[in-house]
Amino acid sequence: MVEDAILNSRETTNVNKKIRAEKRLLRQAFSAKRLAIPAPQRMQTADAIARQLLDLPEWASANYIAGYWATQGEVPLHIVQMRVQTPKVWCLPIVQHDKTLKFAPWRSGDDLVSNQYGIPEPDISPTSALDASDLSIILLPLLAYTRNGVRLGMGGGYYDRSLSFRRSHTAPPLLIGVAYSDQEVEYLPAEDWDVKLDMLINEREVLRFHKI
Repeated sequence: MVEDAILNSRETTNVNKKIRAEKRLLRQAFSAKRLAIPAPQRMQTADAIARQLLDLPEWASANYIAGYWATQGEVPLHIVQMRVQTPKVWCLPIVQHDKTLKFAPWRSGDDLVSNQYGIPEPDISPTSALDASDLSIILLPLLAYTRNGVRLGMGGGYYDRSLSFRRSHTAPPLLIGVAYSDQEVEYLPAEDWDVKLDMLINEREVLRFHKI
């Protein structure tokens, strides 16, 4: 029994190493592909996504909505942010020392500071930040996605750690991937701690995924 457990542990470790190596190669390829998307296409995609997002019934009932500050070719969300009206509150993520994310309300003109990755964050006291569980909707950037809700991120694991409770609980927060349709792939390797999306919006369609 002990020997079987050791063998199973080694097999799991080897599988995980293989998956991580595969993900690293995929990230390199998809990062380059996303960066090559022309600026006009990014703006057109952002506008199409904003129109579809604001038509969702889930948007109508949402209060705190988290976006992100677009970098490295991510779909820009300024069009969405500009259309957020009171009583809805737009939030941005703040990187924590434990490699998780918290979120803070932000409006155009509010103070920002750069985190360790050079990404702007709201300049607020840590005690004023919100937990992911306090939000209605979180819009997630990605490098690639599948039609069953698997998302490939940048590899830091910040969203997966912050949203680990969603592996065993239903929304809220509703997890919506934001993407270019060109980022769709048939298959992505997934690990046990990867948190699946509830929905995905690109410039062409809204995908709703069955949560197990």
